[in-house]
Amino acid sequence: MTSNPSDSTTNQIPNSTQSPHWAVIGFCVVAILFNLCLVAQLLTVGFAHFYNPAWWNIHVHFVRGYSGLSLILLAWVYWIPFPPRIRKLTASLAVLLGLQFLTIHAKTSLPLAIFHPLLGFSLFTASSTLVHRVWRTIWPSKENKLDTI
Repeated sequence: MTSNPSDSTTNQIPNSTQSPHWAVIGFCVVAILFNLCLVAQLLTVGFAHFYNPAWWNIHVHFVRGYSGLSLILLAWVYWIPFPPRIRKLTASLAVLLGLQFLTIHAKTSLPLAIFHPLLGFSLFTASSTLVHRVWRTIWPSKENKLDTI
């Protein structure tokens, strides 16, 4: 069975040793933290809508607090030689988060807020995919290891 050499390196982070570098693992931890913050943010908006409107302030402050993680991840992904797919996913987090803020705060004749939930879903999907890709890059499954031999 022959494999395309470019396929075996597309999900690999260049590393001189077999164990992943601390900075790559740190990136993965921050990506997981960002993803968990998205889940918590979704829960706070749910509490605000269905339980008690006082949760709205918690939601707003929480979003403002963790949104900086996307910029940290964006700087980090260009500091380490990550594969292009991981770089694009990381950049999409900052773009989607910016669009989230825009749809809520922009006052236009078209109610942009109607796109807010869709952008939130896209943000969560991109974040979850990023975590999955980085995880598989650091710790490839046995099947992936066999394909690269």
